[in-house]
Amino acid sequence: MRNCILLLLLFLIGGCSKSVTIQDVESTVFAEKIATNLEAPWSIAKNGGTFFISERGGTIVKVTPDGNQVRENVKLSKPLSNASEAGLLGFVLKEDFSQSSEAYAYYVYDVDGSPVNRIISLQYDGSSWNEKDILLDGVSSGSVHHGGRLALSPDGNLFATIGDGANPEAAQDLNSLNGKILAYVEDDNFHIYTYGHRNPQGLAWDYRGVLYASEHGQSANDEINIIIEGNNYGWPIIEGVETAEGMVTPILTSGSDDTWAPSGMAFYKKLLYVASLRGQEILIIDTEKRQILNSIKGYGRIRDIYSDGDSLYFISNNTDGRGNPSNDEDVLYRLAPN
Repeated sequence: MRNCILLLLLFLIGGCSKSVTIQDVESTVFAEKIATNLEAPWSIAKNGGTFFISERGGTIVKVTPDGNQVRENVKLSKPLSNASEAGLLGFVLKEDFSQSSEAYAYYVYDVDGSPVNRIISLQYDGSSWNEKDILLDGVSSGSVHHGGRLALSPDGNLFATIGDGANPEAAQDLNSLNGKILAYVEDDNFHIYTYGHRNPQGLAWDYRGVLYASEHGQSANDEINIIIEGNNYGWPIIEGVETAEGMVTPILTSGSDDTWAPSGMAFYKKLLYVASLRGQEILIIDTEKRQILNSIKGYGRIRDIYSDGDSLYFISNNTDGRGNPSNDEDVLYRLAPN
């Protein structure tokens, strides 16, 4: 086990760096700061050497390979909701972004004072982003639990996570899109892929094409699930290690006495790296053994993780009103696992 853990150690790659010791290992992890002074960032996207980071306030920060950092406006047809956890959330570039300059985005706005979720396409003109097509609209939400993660599957289909909107019963209602993971496929429409979710905020596919999701539990019992189309993941009837006929129990849970508040995640060299908000760490998970190998701490709340195959990147989320930001936070970091 110790040798396995040592393989996860990260080395210093230069630049302005911050260090943190991995638990129970006599070594140090370093992360290079790629961008600073982000404002409640939510999603990491990358095209070539350029990063695009969505911010809840309704902007996207472009970070070029030479380190230039520009905050760009996103022109939406509806003003963003001020509800807790709302705003501009999920953001992913289309596969043909280099040619089309288009992306997908998820945002929350208000109708008669109540939050509503919308998924759109955006057109990029080189300096700003403009709402183009509405792909999904009118998904009512609550004061919290908007979901918000967007991700592209290995075959190019768009997936989205929708929270229960603080209405637990909606997660079991197949006439509602709340508490669901959705897929947008060839029929140019979203359909329910799985249901029985509370507030899923992370999606990632492993090297075999198996989909995993992270999910916030009620007060603990956060979950990592294998996602298979048509499955019912139990909320609010079961959570954590509880079981019920016809419902799926997670491969990993934080347990009834602990919470991760997991968010974005990514696979790197067959290991799953999961951002943790409340837990203020990055969980390193062997999904085949269904166990947490280790964690990386010292950066506060972590919102999203991205892998380009060569390195891992993550964003802190200490400026969202629930963290303790330092002078240059929030930050986009790079890790370089061996």
